[in-house]
Formats: sequence, structure tokens, C-alpha cells
Amino acid sequence: MSGPLLLLDGASLWFRAFHALPESFVGDDGRPVNAVRGFTDMVASLITKHQPSRLAVCLDLDWRPQFRVDAIPTYKAHRVAEGSDGSSEEVPDTLTPQVDMIMDVLAAAGIATAGAVGLEADDVLGTLAATERDDLTVVVSGDRDLLQVVTDDYVPVRVLYVGRGLAKAELFGPAEVAEKYGVPADRAGDAYAELAALRGDSSDGLPGIKGVGEKTASTLMLRYGSLAGIRAAAEDPESDMAKGLRAKLTSPEAKAYLDAALPVVRVVRDADVQFSRSDVLPDAPIDQARFDELAETLRIERSAGRLAAALKAAASRPADN
Repeated sequence: MSGPLLLLDGASLWFRAFHALPESFVGDDGRPVNAVRGFTDMVASLITKHQPSRLAVCLDLDWRPQFRVDAIPTYKAHRVAEGSDGSSEEVPDTLTPQVDMIMDVLAAAGIATAGAVGLEADDVLGTLAATERDDLTVVVSGDRDLLQVVTDDYVPVRVLYVGRGLAKAELFGPAEVAEKYGVPADRAGDAYAELAALRGDSSDGLPGIKGVGEKTASTLMLRYGSLAGIRAAAEDPESDMAKGLRAKLTSPEAKAYLDAALPVVRVVRDADVQFSRSDVLPDAPIDQARFDELAETLRIERSAGRLAAALKAAASRPADN
């Protein structure tokens, strides 16, 4: 009767919930609860659709890890809060208190959170996906970087990409990543990370190689198979690589960037992940009184009701699901 393991990118989802719903949704104290309401609805919808037996909401315990900043100083630099030393992310004032509210709802519901000291949610998701040996794993995120975790090894790992919202979510496995982004199908996940390093990612402050966009990066990946193969061809005067591309890839700046960028782009797969509780999904909120109290004071009774109903339905999934 085991369902899949569902791994949620917490911040990615509650940021989207915050921006999707108006701040006119408020709790008893008048504070906005739009992110709480939207996030709770998202979790309920995901549980209803995927019928997981296990679920964890993965957290950023360090949204900008020092090892990534040391390698690429511009990493997420544009997201640093004004006046911060670089350790604080610029977050809307009305969202910050809602994160604590979300944590309270999850705790009362009995839904696990997971984090790793000094690392991002991406690294927690990457580690849990890479080390799972029992169940089909679905990673839910609006961050394309997570496409690198797709695999058919050991257990299938799929990424539900919600960058355009949950209603327009796209499910990616290795075949879908290979087709959409033009990378080798036999190593689609790893190849996507290498593609991202080559073309850069403005949302993360990664400049990429000047003059190498996504189309060129894809062409190179398909022709040479890997970033290592591309770099070897660029250094080989006998290779068929165009002279202009060779110059772009072998400049001192490009070589230094590529040396630094790949470890930044790749998610950690051996993090020391700590859970708030077991990731086994309960069949009802584990603290019903607290759950009901939060639903009432936050004025999210309908959303909380949908979540409770989703837990009950998932627990009674058919044996062949």
C-alpha cells in the first residue's frame, strides 16, 4: 500500500503562495495569512493528487551557503537584504511571520520538515532523492536547478516543476529533461547541471560563459556528451570545435569560472539531514486541538479542512496505488 515519497521545496512553494493570493486574507489579529492559506492548499492538493505515504517539507537552513559564495561571489547577491552582511535574504515583511505560522500548521498536522545545517533546501532535496531506495520520489519545486536530480537509478526520481503555478505544473523525468533542454538522455540530470553552469542563471547570480546561451550550450552538450568532454574538445587543437567557441571556453576567465561554477550548481547529495519527525504521513492531524485552533485563529478553516481530508484519503489509498 506504499505510495510515493513527496519532497516539497518549502520556500519555493510559500513564496509562490504569497504572490498568488492577496494580503486581504488576514487572521484574527489582522496579520496577512495569504501565504499560509495558499501553502496549505498546495500541500493538500499535492497529497490528493499523488497519494504519498511519506512527505517532507524541505527547508533552507542557510539560503546562501558560504562555500557557494566563496566559489562565485555573485551567487544570489542580488537577493541579499539591504544593509545585510549577506546572510539575510530580502523577503517581504508580511511573509516572514507567515513562515512561522506555516511551521505551526505543519507541526500540528504531523507533516515532517527537513533541513541540513549550513545548506539550502536544494541540498536537502538532492540528498533525500539520491539516498532513497524504496519508493518512487517526486520532488516539487519552482526551481529549475532541481531538474538535475531526475533519475531512473535505484528508484525513479521525478521533478514536478511548478514555476508557472501548480495548475500548470510539469512532471519531469530523464526523458523529459533531455527532450526539453537538449541534453544527453543517458545522463540527463547531471547534464542539466552542466548545462546550467555553461549558460549561467541570472536568478542565482551565475554569469555563465559570455556568448554561450542555452541553445549553444545544448548543442555542445549533445555533441560532446558532458562538460568535461566540451572542455577537452576546446583544449584540443585537432577537435572540430569552432574557433570562436574554442576561444570563449579556453579564456582564463572562462576556465576559472567553470572550475568554480559546477560545484556551486550541483546540489549536495550527502548532507546530514535532520527531520522534525518521521516523514510517514499521518492519517489525521496528530494534534487535532492545536490544528483546529490554528485553523480558527488564522481563518484558514477551509484550507485546513482540505488538508485533513487529503491526509485521510492518502491513508486509505488502494493497495495497488
